[in-house]
Amino acid sequence: MSDSIHTPNKHDHNHDHEHNHDHEHSHDHGAKLTPVKKHDHASHAGSCCSSKAAPAVVTLSEALTAGSRLSTFRIEAMDCPTEQTLIQNKLGKLAGVQQLEFNLINRILGVTHDLPSTAPIIDAIKSLGMQADPIEEGATAAEPPARKHWWPLAVSGVGALAAEVLHFTGVAPTWVIAVVALVSILSGGLTTYKKGWIALKNLNLNINALMSIAVTGAVLIGQWPEAAMVMFLFTVAELIEAKSLDRARNAISGLMQMTPEQATVKQADGSWLEQEVKSINLGAIVRVKPGERIGLDGEVTAGQSTIDQAPITGESLPIEKTLGDKVFAGTINQAGSLEYKVTAAAGNSTLARIIHAVEQAQGARAPTQRFVDSFSKVYTPAVFLFALGVAIIPPLFMAGAWFDWIYRALVLLVVACPCALVISTPVTIVSGLAAAARKGILIKGGVYLEGGYRLDYLALDKTGTITHGKPVQTDYLALFPTVADSAPALAASLAGRSDHPVSLAIANAAVEKKLPVHAVDNFEALAGRGVRGDINGETYHLGNHRLVEDLGLCSPALEEKLFALEKQGKSVVLLLDKSGPLALFAVADTVKDSSREAIQQLHELGIKTLMLTGDNTHTAQAIGAQVGIDQAQGDLLPTDKLQAIETLYAQGHRVAMVGDGINDAPALARAEIGFAMAAAGTDTAIETADVALMDDDLRKIPAFIRLSRQTSSILKQNIILALVIKAIFLAVTFLGMATMWMAVFADMGVSLLVVFNGLRLLRK
Repeated sequence: MSDSIHTPNKHDHNHDHEHNHDHEHSHDHGAKLTPVKKHDHASHAGSCCSSKAAPAVVTLSEALTAGSRLSTFRIEAMDCPTEQTLIQNKLGKLAGVQQLEFNLINRILGVTHDLPSTAPIIDAIKSLGMQADPIEEGATAAEPPARKHWWPLAVSGVGALAAEVLHFTGVAPTWVIAVVALVSILSGGLTTYKKGWIALKNLNLNINALMSIAVTGAVLIGQWPEAAMVMFLFTVAELIEAKSLDRARNAISGLMQMTPEQATVKQADGSWLEQEVKSINLGAIVRVKPGERIGLDGEVTAGQSTIDQAPITGESLPIEKTLGDKVFAGTINQAGSLEYKVTAAAGNSTLARIIHAVEQAQGARAPTQRFVDSFSKVYTPAVFLFALGVAIIPPLFMAGAWFDWIYRALVLLVVACPCALVISTPVTIVSGLAAAARKGILIKGGVYLEGGYRLDYLALDKTGTITHGKPVQTDYLALFPTVADSAPALAASLAGRSDHPVSLAIANAAVEKKLPVHAVDNFEALAGRGVRGDINGETYHLGNHRLVEDLGLCSPALEEKLFALEKQGKSVVLLLDKSGPLALFAVADTVKDSSREAIQQLHELGIKTLMLTGDNTHTAQAIGAQVGIDQAQGDLLPTDKLQAIETLYAQGHRVAMVGDGINDAPALARAEIGFAMAAAGTDTAIETADVALMDDDLRKIPAFIRLSRQTSSILKQNIILALVIKAIFLAVTFLGMATMWMAVFADMGVSLLVVFNGLRLLRK
């Protein structure tokens, strides 16, 4: 709870972004203050309706004291905005409480305070009918609550049905029907009444309050069977809804179960011992057998194997791992045995950061969520006042029967509750975030998940994004047949003494072909031109076009060969002796196979593409042509890339930018959505990007856009469905054709429909 994942603030370009402000709080152990992002958003994890939806992080005090500490509590009853609002209002009045952090997905509350003990906080929450179990440092997390007994609900159902039958047949007096109905209401509805009373005391008109009023009203006007059936149906619907919501909740918590609890660690005496993963120190050597899950992030120190990295990166094929390669917690070792050195503690692994980021994303409201919250703030009180008017005005001024109009008002209260509206957005957003995480796409908030469907332009960095970012030798041309066999070894011997990427590409090509390496004497680096050295008593040069010009050894025929290769975006290096050029070597950063497919998919989705690179224009045009980019611009500084984004905005486009999450920071920050490539294992990329692609596969961007479009479509479907059905039933109710149990079916039925519709995203 105390570690926040920060997203960069966007410049104000009127694209639905909210500006956040940093606030500080301290950890439990006290002195060091760490910044926490304040999200002016409502949490995305809700299971019932509320007229108010509070933000995930609520700052109650302007300045946090030096002695403030963060205490965390598990509150099993806190699983929707209804409870969140009650807790916020209650703790907001408690002196010493400075900040609240709500994690509804895991039912955890973080309280920053300077109180001598947590007892006042626990007591305040207890007064709301909820239990707060401390999970502070050194404390044990509370056990999950015992499963509720099913028999009270069974008694409620039997009683409700019996009351209806007795009333319909007329075989029992009214007082018997009343007793049977009362048993049904009390056995199934005490929890609802308790929550409703607490909500009313705190002036909060939520579903529990409205349902309590409706059932009580039905009892007061003598509608005993209907009151019992309404309470029973509502309790059953709440139970089904809670189970459905658990699916979305479990989609996130399931990530946490990917890491094994124990791992085999090398001891000081060389023996191997099973240890709890959370107790393993940095630098420890861990062994993993074939078929085992890797417990911690690390670097391979011995062995070779293939690893299924799908839980982290979404890659469908296993990846070869050998000495020096990174491995990630939660991935599966498939073939051989490996030993690796731990590089990150259990709480700071790549998987842990993914989980933290997804949990934090619950606090960033999507535009639809903001609309629904604003709408429900006005809608719920308005409906209550309207129902009151329906109950009073016709009997007073239109000679209507009091009984009939009070009954209609009670039905209207049940029908009109905005539960389906409020619940539809968080379930859909959570499902979308979880579905994306499974694919190796880490989305930092609902605003980005929903906003992706509006994008029409994608700007791309070249190196490491479209290309591999690792130059390789692509061409070799011997200018004389007599040197065709010897030139590569001579060039590689000189190149091996340099650390320039182009030289390394030539040296690596010779290593792959197992060419001999010659001793080099009198080696000298020639700045900006190449290198020189003696091999077997002969002086050789290895350098660029400029070096050939400086040595006066260029010719029109050679210029033509150089230009043909440079036009393809390749860097050309020449091997020369004292008589002149002997051979040409072309080096280029090769395009990933996935890049061509990704650009094609983006075009099919109607997204235009622009490549922005610091490489020369020839290279930019050549790479752009290879992958089908719409526009390619070269010779750009970071400020030029920013200007290119600004130009697209000025033309009315909605622009995203993809890079490595560290370089090109101005352009990434300015873009509507910033994508970071290959973020697995990279702290900065995960923490700064709006969307982090956990591997270097560019095809994840069209996958993100398709998911965003489907999410947006489902959100709209849910809102239209909820409003249309409620409008129909409101009209039927006003005409006196609806009963209370029909109203419950209408309200809770719509709620379940939108929940199931939102959960469809998890199946993709």
